[in-house]
Amino acid sequence: MNRCCPLANVRIVLSHTSHPGNIGATARAMKTMGLSTLYLVNPKSFPDHEADVRASNARDILEQASVVSNLEEALHDTVLTVAMTARLRNLSHRILDARQAAKALLEHASNSPVALVFGRESSGLTTVEISKCQLTVHIPTNPDYSSLNLAAAVQIMAYELRMALTETTLIPPQQPAYQLANFQEIELFYRHLEQAMIDSGFLDPKQPKRLMQRLHRMFARTQLEKEEVNILRGILSALEKHRSA
Repeated sequence: MNRCCPLANVRIVLSHTSHPGNIGATARAMKTMGLSTLYLVNPKSFPDHEADVRASNARDILEQASVVSNLEEALHDTVLTVAMTARLRNLSHRILDARQAAKALLEHASNSPVALVFGRESSGLTTVEISKCQLTVHIPTNPDYSSLNLAAAVQIMAYELRMALTETTLIPPQQPAYQLANFQEIELFYRHLEQAMIDSGFLDPKQPKRLMQRLHRMFARTQLEKEEVNILRGILSALEKHRSA
């Protein structure tokens, strides 16, 4: 975690990128706006010469990039994750525009890691990947030609993050009155809740429908604090003990 500059705590996460050139162009887009932390989830080809060429003088970002096998690893320790989506979907989380998303990310980046997640060039993020984020951001485009290149989308968001930083009067970061739960703490809560619902008979794992997706959406709106997660898990544990007594 970096307390010197909020941008140092902003992770750009690319999930299952197909074209290495887009990874290089992303690194260049990041560096022009002062971003430096890149996570790659199962890229098709990396390291790659094309990525190096497209990165130009931002190859240091590629050299420092973290390559991970799943989104959970990329989001480790983050307290706010924002999913970039080109399509408005049913059961999506709260949708922000690029400017709102940048401000929301920087609000928490002074004290903790945050992440902006981009999906595949062809199909974007999956529903499951989006469910692991608290917010979504949508860049409105020309409805007659809505195809926005991955690196171009990163550049737009990197610019908005830079503008949000310059428009904010920077003061020494202060410890917030409350501490948000991080990604893994929330994931453990979801697993605990799901198992408790299965054990009680409320949830049929063979026919789960969209129950967990709806619950993810509901709790994402609250931005759970650490203490709130502890309370909720404590309630679940007490109910489990009572049921087994």
